[in-house]
Amino acid sequence: MPRDRIGLVRHCIGFPAVLLAVCALSGCALPYYAQAIGGEAAIMRAERPITRVLADPTAAPTLKDRLRYVLAVRRFARERLGLALHGDYRTYADLHRPYAVWNVFAARPFRLTLKRWCFPFAGCVAYRGYFSQKAATRYAQRLARQGDDVFVGGVPAFATLGYLRDPVLSTFIGYRRTEIAHIIFHELAHDLLYVPNATTFDESFADTVAAVGVKRFLRDEGTASERLAYRRLRVRHEEVLALMRACQARLARIYADPTLSPSERAQAKHASFQALRRGFLGLARDWHGDHGYGAFFRGPLNNAVLGAYMSYEGLVPAFRRLLALENGDLPAFFRAVRWYAHLPAPLRDRELNSRRGLVERLSTFQQTKTRHTLQGSRKDAVGTQGPRLSRPIQHRSYDQTESFEVFSIHGADG
Repeated sequence: MPRDRIGLVRHCIGFPAVLLAVCALSGCALPYYAQAIGGEAAIMRAERPITRVLADPTAAPTLKDRLRYVLAVRRFARERLGLALHGDYRTYADLHRPYAVWNVFAARPFRLTLKRWCFPFAGCVAYRGYFSQKAATRYAQRLARQGDDVFVGGVPAFATLGYLRDPVLSTFIGYRRTEIAHIIFHELAHDLLYVPNATTFDESFADTVAAVGVKRFLRDEGTASERLAYRRLRVRHEEVLALMRACQARLARIYADPTLSPSERAQAKHASFQALRRGFLGLARDWHGDHGYGAFFRGPLNNAVLGAYMSYEGLVPAFRRLLALENGDLPAFFRAVRWYAHLPAPLRDRELNSRRGLVERLSTFQQTKTRHTLQGSRKDAVGTQGPRLSRPIQHRSYDQTESFEVFSIHGADG
């Protein structure tokens, strides 16, 4: 989770001209899409090639150091992780604001399922993104007046799913070095594989790839202090995640209990979120320094906040198991994930979450995977790119004891 905000939530925008044409033909809300197109165009105007920034004598030395780090991460992503770059992260854009976009999440008062919005190319997702914080807040207030639980989360980075070349943004270049790597690996994973109408599947896959990528990058090219800091932050994340899962389970029971009146259900809901806050404060007493969770737990807690956070985590354990079954081999893991991605959504999620089903399905897949390729296209049912490796990966073996915990703690260097 980032400093004072929720995890790396996506706001995916297709190619502006095509998007505008689709909207004009379909009669969709033109003002909303106009702000999306305008926001993307503003980022494109702000872009400068990284090589030009590095050659600029007036550029800050700290910025140059971070951009050189980005280039090293890009190289590692291509050569060791098999993530196709497609020209991403070769430019830098200073946005002069804290976030790239702001996402609005909403849920009904006694439901954990997030409201969904549908867009061209990206399909249906569990958020609605704005390039203006004021516009996002206005829309959230409108939903709140209708009775929804709402949450507005600032987003430091987003992916355009291969339609545009994504730049490095000022909104995350000041983060911890390991978190810069996490962001880049996460976004490139979206370019590799994106399933429309499957937010949890997409985000869990991307976060799994990012977590493994950061761990391998630190193992090969990181420092001892970076590896130690990463492990410490990962432990904190897992502790907070355990609290969130427990709260989610309690709320599911409360909302499903037919014996509770609306007022009793509301009281039990309030008590559950208060328990979540107390649990976090108990953890934070043992942490030292800036942990990145303060503002999140000081703000209002509701179904939308919990749903936004947990949308990243729902299938992460399943993807970890799948990667372990492939002995940490990322190309094989990508092929297996694509096989699952083609299954109907209810069957896909059920099979991924079933340990027995996962092993049995993987065995079947491995017997036939020679018929599957890693080439994708915009016509593919699985996202805009599909798994695509542009060159052989310099793959080193990783033993089966390697752990694949998710890591979603983002923040600036302290």
